[in-house]
Amino acid sequence: VSVELVLERCDLELETNGRDHHTANLCQERLVVRRGQPFQLTLHFEGRGYEASVDNLTFSVVTALDESLQLKTKARFQLSDTMEECAWAAAVVNQQDNVLSLQLSAPAHAPIGLYRLSLETSTGYQGSSFVLGHFILLFNTWCPATADDVYLDLEEERQEYVLTQQGFIYQGSAKFIKSTPWNFGQFEDGILDICLKLLDLNPKFLKNASRDCSRRSSPVYVGRVVSAMYNNNDDQGVLLGRWDNNYGDGISPTFWIGSVDILRRWKNCGCQKVKYGQCWVFAAVACTVLRCLGIPTRVVTNFNSAHDQNSNLLIEYVRDKFGEIQGDKSEMIWNFHCWVESWMTRPDLQPGYEGWQALDPTPQEKSEEPGTYCCGPVPVRAIKEGDLSTKYDAPFVFAEVNADVVNWIQQEDGSMQKSASHSQVVGLRISTKCVGRDERADITHTYKYPEGSPEEREAFTRANHLNKLVEKEETGMAMRIRVGQGMNKGSDFDVFAYITNDTSEDHTCHLLLCARTVSYNGTLGPKCGTTQVLDLALEPFSEKSIPLHILYENYCDCLTQSNLIKVRGLLTEPAANRYLLAERDIYLENPEIKIRILGERKQNRKLVAEVSLQNPLTVPLLDCAFTVEGAGLTEEQKTVEIPDPVEAGEEVKVRVDLMPLHVGRHKLVVNFESDKLKAVKGYQNIIIGPS
Repeated sequence: VSVELVLERCDLELETNGRDHHTANLCQERLVVRRGQPFQLTLHFEGRGYEASVDNLTFSVVTALDESLQLKTKARFQLSDTMEECAWAAAVVNQQDNVLSLQLSAPAHAPIGLYRLSLETSTGYQGSSFVLGHFILLFNTWCPATADDVYLDLEEERQEYVLTQQGFIYQGSAKFIKSTPWNFGQFEDGILDICLKLLDLNPKFLKNASRDCSRRSSPVYVGRVVSAMYNNNDDQGVLLGRWDNNYGDGISPTFWIGSVDILRRWKNCGCQKVKYGQCWVFAAVACTVLRCLGIPTRVVTNFNSAHDQNSNLLIEYVRDKFGEIQGDKSEMIWNFHCWVESWMTRPDLQPGYEGWQALDPTPQEKSEEPGTYCCGPVPVRAIKEGDLSTKYDAPFVFAEVNADVVNWIQQEDGSMQKSASHSQVVGLRISTKCVGRDERADITHTYKYPEGSPEEREAFTRANHLNKLVEKEETGMAMRIRVGQGMNKGSDFDVFAYITNDTSEDHTCHLLLCARTVSYNGTLGPKCGTTQVLDLALEPFSEKSIPLHILYENYCDCLTQSNLIKVRGLLTEPAANRYLLAERDIYLENPEIKIRILGERKQNRKLVAEVSLQNPLTVPLLDCAFTVEGAGLTEEQKTVEIPDPVEAGEEVKVRVDLMPLHVGRHKLVVNFESDKLKAVKGYQNIIIGPS
């Protein structure tokens, strides 16, 4: 009778598996692998080695508190000669004396999450059981399309949308797009554990843990859970949104430069909401979590984004004779709005709707099901085709990029006169970062057909978007807001109302030009410039340019951290009772942050970042501070405060120590804050070589 087989130890082969599964940064102390792909395991036995003729080895994996073979949160499988593709499997790779090298594999549709791996040995009537360890299973974008739902064809896209830990978020205005650097940091210490804890706090898990864990096999389900958990409206979400510019009891949304600090604050404060977030923060943090879990994800910005509450695809403004918006302001055009796209198949939908799916974690409206604050995933292709019956929340996303805008001017007798408008087109220059390059990619064509094309007309007909099918009335008069040079924060500058009369008639008009500070979500602040021309003569086939001078002293105290000023021109022709409205959002540029890297750029060698900024204002800056972080460069965010005032025109300079832990390309991200100059961003790419 053979002696009982006794396990001495199990080697989870962290280094080999980390390299093979693109999880090296996560495999420092525990095993993290991707589904649908074999991973290595080495068993060391005491006394004698494994004998196939007398020993039976049975493995079990469990991922939920309530184990269930039926729900696929538990699996049992024996050691065999071959690996099955669609099931948990284990096979011998090599045997030498008492050492048995194995290959294990999870099916490509296994639920992701934390697993316990156990081994049962039996020799004749004798048997023992051993816990081999724990491992975390992630989605696998390298697993071919016939298997994992998140498979991507191109390696460069897998690198960008799953492995890259830094990127850009696009802000500003449609005519001046500003790239803001962001540290996603999905492989930084503790982030994966935070992502799993987030999943375990979602209401579906708390209601039925086994069912929730089972459904984590689907990226559609996981994406929907993450969309809901990133706002704090329904559950223990990560962020609390705020848009009123009063952030004294928290942190301004514009301060953040990365997701890592936010996620760690959430965990360290007992999973209580972090104050505060706005759309790009919600989107960026969701991107971090989805990439960490293995779902290819990117942040997307839509300029002139409509918030349509009643799903009529129409944003209507009622204005007084000065052009000021009256009454309800719940439906607005946001200067820009950010969400994420994740790449996945959609087996729950008709063929052709696989690929990029829009997910919007910013709390705006309740979802169609189950009535919580989340949005998506909805196929971007369905938005383009106007297929609004597609799950999930297609009407809201369609409106964000396609709603029509109508301006009504209220007369003194209460009647309404429709204004001609040429400047408010919804859904412009939809942007995301290029693959492998620090440049912007315009992806508007993935959401919309070319304006005026037959395909666009078909999509609008399918969506019952009748407003867009009506031909716009042409009056022969046009007005545009144009800008001059030097649109920098702290400077005075000119804007112009550029008016053209393409008719054969004389027109006598009144012009009111007004500038007001504005937040990115369309909320207006005080006036910072105005001019009025009461009798403006427009000769046939003529052009006129009327200036408006905007002074720093008039906007310095009311400019929000969005750095935006809205200029509105209202042209009135009393004789014809006709109105022409033009608006433009102007982004004021912050000064440049300069970054110099000192030292030898090698792994585990100390570097110094010299960071500087010149005060562009005519007044001193107080309470100045630089904050820096970068995945693989700093263990945590570092802040350096400057105790002395920084005088007008003076340069402020600090030095920060860095310790690069990993070879490759990294991005150091910097934020500068002061009393009068806030949310100034900068970055520097750093390539680290082996030591």
